[in-house]
Amino acid sequence: MYQPYPGGTQLPEPSRPPIPQSVARAVQIMYVGAVVSLIGIVVDLTTLNSTKSRIESQHHDWTVTQVNNAEHVAIGIFIVSGLLGAALWVWMAQANKAGKGWARIVATVLFAIDTLNVAAGAATPGGGVTRIYGLVIWLIGLAAIILLWLRTSSDYFRNTPRY
Repeated sequence: MYQPYPGGTQLPEPSRPPIPQSVARAVQIMYVGAVVSLIGIVVDLTTLNSTKSRIESQHHDWTVTQVNNAEHVAIGIFIVSGLLGAALWVWMAQANKAGKGWARIVATVLFAIDTLNVAAGAATPGGGVTRIYGLVIWLIGLAAIILLWLRTSSDYFRNTPRY
């Protein structure tokens, strides 16, 4: 067996700066966001009676089958959106932990979208439990975003090698 020639074509892996506490905490908070998103599926499923009532009140002419089908679609949307939310939290946590500058920007854009969503939800009537849940998710996002934009975090993103 041949050994590679020392100093050959392989470049040493660039060293990473240590993860500052602000980024480490933001990553932990993002993982909490993922767990809360999964819990949100259960929260959404507890509102099925009100969801079905809302469907019936908005569509008086629908048959029982049509109302049930709409309810099943709503259940699917609850589950898919909860899983997608959790996946986004985990993805952002891992990418930010790795010091990817684009990840901090994407996380900020996702937070801005959620801010608009929470504001729109506040303008609509009803939805007490889901509105509180949405606010909890928003607060988790706010904490993560604040930590990601602290000076120590900015230095980390600036000094992490791009590879």
